[in-house]
Amino acid sequence: MGIMSVNEKDDEKITAALAERLLSAPLDVLLGEARDLSRAGHGERVSYSRKVFIPLTRLCRDVCAYCTFAASPKQVGSAYLSPDEVLTIARAGQAAGCKEALFTLGDKPELRYKAARDALADLGSSSTIDYLAAICALVLGETGLLPHVNPGITTDEELGRLRSVSVSQGIMLETAAERLSQRGGPHFGSPDKDPAVRLANIEAAGRLKIPFTTGILIGIGETRQERLDALFALRGLHQRYGHLQEIIIQNFRAKPGTRMETARDAEMDDLLWTAACARIIFGAAMNIQVPPNLSYQDFPRLLSAGINDWGGVSPVTPDHVNPEAPWPHLDELERATRDAGLVLVERLAIYPDYALRPAEWLDPRLRRNVMVEIDTAGLVRREDWNVGLATVPPAQAARRSQRASTLDRLLDKSTRGERLEQNEIVTLFAARDGAVAEICDAADKLRARTSGDVVSYVVNRNINYTNVCQYACAFCAFSKGRGHANLRGTPYDLSLDEVARRAAEAWGRGGTEVCMQGGIHPSYTGQTYLDLLTAVKHAVPRMHVHAFSPLEVMHGASTLGLSVPVFLERLQRAGLGSLPGTAAEILDDAVRADLCPDKLKTQEWLGVIEAAHRVGLRTTATIMFGHIETARSWAAHLLHIRDLQERTGGFTEFVPLPFVHMEAPLHLKGLSRKGPTWREVLLMHAVARLVLNPVITNIQCSWVKLGPDGVRQLLAAGVNDLGGTLMNESISRAAGTTHGQELPPAEMEALIRSVGRTPRQRTTLYAAPPVEARRRSFTAAELAPIVQTPVRPRQVRRIAAAG
Repeated sequence: MGIMSVNEKDDEKITAALAERLLSAPLDVLLGEARDLSRAGHGERVSYSRKVFIPLTRLCRDVCAYCTFAASPKQVGSAYLSPDEVLTIARAGQAAGCKEALFTLGDKPELRYKAARDALADLGSSSTIDYLAAICALVLGETGLLPHVNPGITTDEELGRLRSVSVSQGIMLETAAERLSQRGGPHFGSPDKDPAVRLANIEAAGRLKIPFTTGILIGIGETRQERLDALFALRGLHQRYGHLQEIIIQNFRAKPGTRMETARDAEMDDLLWTAACARIIFGAAMNIQVPPNLSYQDFPRLLSAGINDWGGVSPVTPDHVNPEAPWPHLDELERATRDAGLVLVERLAIYPDYALRPAEWLDPRLRRNVMVEIDTAGLVRREDWNVGLATVPPAQAARRSQRASTLDRLLDKSTRGERLEQNEIVTLFAARDGAVAEICDAADKLRARTSGDVVSYVVNRNINYTNVCQYACAFCAFSKGRGHANLRGTPYDLSLDEVARRAAEAWGRGGTEVCMQGGIHPSYTGQTYLDLLTAVKHAVPRMHVHAFSPLEVMHGASTLGLSVPVFLERLQRAGLGSLPGTAAEILDDAVRADLCPDKLKTQEWLGVIEAAHRVGLRTTATIMFGHIETARSWAAHLLHIRDLQERTGGFTEFVPLPFVHMEAPLHLKGLSRKGPTWREVLLMHAVARLVLNPVITNIQCSWVKLGPDGVRQLLAAGVNDLGGTLMNESISRAAGTTHGQELPPAEMEALIRSVGRTPRQRTTLYAAPPVEARRRSFTAAELAPIVQTPVRPRQVRRIAAAG
């Protein structure tokens, strides 16, 4: 017997004390504690997976005393479902909106039945696992359904093979009581039900970084202490590997024709006690599931035990393991969840925490399949709407008749102008259904109080002077370097004459601003940026120049050997009027490491912006959202902006920029989501209004990314500014947006009036434009064709070297 370490002794004492408390505490106390933990970890959300159940084979070498799933070759006819039979089931699921293909099968039937061996030979497979892997690949490729496999006991090599074709795997521990495998016990004659074998298999899955489902079966003769032993054993594995994505508490139901047909079913209070214990043992973050169908009409009571998941529910196939217990209809499930004050959400077979870390938990071949199906929370995105495409955003759900006290508190706190904490902001971003409408309503009332009914805009022109860039940001479809030659457009570098011509033309069309940004051209120095300013101001002395991202400012300063503040002062003397707060993307360095690793760090971006404010240059603030970040990143970003504004007061507005995915390299590689959902777009604008109150009073939305239908909804969600008319828009267009390059003043004002608001033309710094400029903006001639000055041959060589 080995010597136990001090930590192990302490853990053993803590575990024993917890077990003693769980065994002795009143049920209502445990239920209350479990509910509180569940709310702390999952808020109001209760999840489920919409699936098809595919029983690949019902042959099994085990003979469990309660099982009706396992059958003999004579009972099933065909030993295995054929590929065509599997695809028929899968396609029915696909048509019904399912995302998961759940494969359940018996343990190693070829070791018991000649019929299984012969069938596998006919199918060209060496084993059941071999055939399962091939079928998973087939279903994934033909239907896009994401396989979850319950393959029974497997070797490490088999686990690895299945990891390449499934997003998650599972095996129920069922029990840690070895005595139940002895003669007379329910697992007698079932070698694969040995607890030590099962725990070893679950541990192997942890070593291989497989998102894994497991749990216990209660009511088969075990004691309550033995249930706790099993849960503690699983907790130990999870603490070591972090791979258990859910713990299932499944209650025994006696089935006719089995050795245990006369045994008593597990009682509801016993089930509630066990589920509550599982929540308390595993803590707030774990996903605790109890299958609703096994509790029949009593299933809503399960929510009182701190569970946060209903498991897989199929609108197509029965529960082949428990065919006598049909799943509740999804409408019934939603109603029961809502009646408990909770919100039903759909997940994939892989749980959100794992789906959001694909590099760690998914085979590279599966990452695209998962990323295109999820939202920022890692849950299923049910919308057909996408940023930049000409589709109408879905309507909001109605407000709830009763507001949650937490939401009330946060809305009251933010409307008073108090600083929210990061976790509080994350809570707002987690809102679903009617809570979204409540947040939008609160933001819009705050907008009305702060800005009135006026919706402002500026007549401006974008001048993107070069699309050549020595950086390779994973999200950018605009820049051109050696690695981006396949994306839209060809490399260009505008001549100063063309820049001046566009500025003069913009002034003649009523523009009061040119917004100038471009790639980080390897030939550019700080003098280039000074020359660009000179060209514009010489052509149009009264034009406001809103130009140069913080990245361009740092690049220009470094090439001239100047500090950022000194270079900003030189730019200001040359005619720079304000800075766009772009290149911010997400102010979270963990995300930036994958999104734009060679770009500015968070503190560098904030430092340039603060320096600009200190020398008297106002700036905007932006966020790009909907790619690989999380709501915690959004919250951190908003707090960085608020805190800086409290120090300097230099931000004019906050501009959420939804990620346009269609042509983005990150998405083309299958590494990003499909932009934000409409719910997330609504919340970003509304929550920004609340979080930044009262320090930033202008919240802008991007018509070029969201279109007129999107703008109308956002004008009721805290937005009071529509940005610029643009004249030429190329960055979003390069990424795939279809909403046009210009929204002329007449159309802009008609859009604003269509929702009963008052349009007001403004300058960059929110003053009234000259009367003659406004007049010219409504009588503007068509734009002359632009000239995208091609890069010179010498520059091409430099671009290739930089790329």
